Amino acid sequence: MYTALTIAGSDSSGGAGIQADIKTMIANGVYAMSAITALTAQNTTGVTSIMEVTPEFLAEELDCIFTDIRPDAIKTGMVSSSELITVIADKLQQYQAKNIVVDPVMVATSGARLISEEAISTLKTKLLPLATVITPNIPEAVELSGMEITTKEDMEKAAAFIGEAFHCSVLLKGGHQLNDANDLLWQKDREPVWFLGKRIDNPNTHGTGCTLSSAIASNLAKGKTLETSVRYAKNYISGALAAMLDLGKGSGPMNHGFAIEGDYSDSLPHCNKQQ
Repeated sequence: MYTALTIAGSDSSGGAGIQADIKTMIANGVYAMSAITALTAQNTTGVTSIMEVTPEFLAEELDCIFTDIRPDAIKTGMVSSSELITVIADKLQQYQAKNIVVDPVMVATSGARLISEEAISTLKTKLLPLATVITPNIPEAVELSGMEITTKEDMEKAAAFIGEAFHCSVLLKGGHQLNDANDLLWQKDREPVWFLGKRIDNPNTHGTGCTLSSAIASNLAKGKTLETSVRYAKNYISGALAAMLDLGKGSGPMNHGFAIEGDYSDSLPHCNKQQ
């Protein structure tokens, strides 16, 4: 069985972070492992508390994983401190990790900064250059490129700039009022590839970024090309959204297990909002 590792924070409500990553990896047919960077107390209405692990503990988690069940692909999510980013980068280099998908979680959809300037600097200098592909959204691409992004042409220019600057492939995610969820894949010395998507009328989109990057990592672990991995991941997340799971009082989670069928699965026709 192929294996994948997520390095990210825990989401106690199960919709994003480590929990979403593991669900996604299982649904995409790989064995999932995790190195937790932080515990969060959160639900569909927001985050109330965050407790980071120590750099020493994160290093031990990664040592235990790589010296026993080596991951075929790695996905990293939100890591808020420079010290933890440094540990991740050092360990990925130490163990010569392959198929690294970095979701550079820096800026919320609202535009709010999620990590410090120091951590962003460390992310740029130490982790992004190790990535096979990074998956920024529009606000994160603005942060990484210093460019204004308002058109399709702007996306192409920014993706090329980011890819050249950090020596990695770039999946620049659309949305954010720019287009109907059309994503752009930039790879060095290749023509850019657009993945056309259609917005699904589902307000429950908690964890979409985590899910997409984990699905890409899962497919890379199985030996698929980057372009094919992105295509499969886009199809998977569309199915998870189209399943129209409706849980919680805020922006709820997707149905990561929408395509899982078997003797031990028994799904109801629909789930109503909790009152």
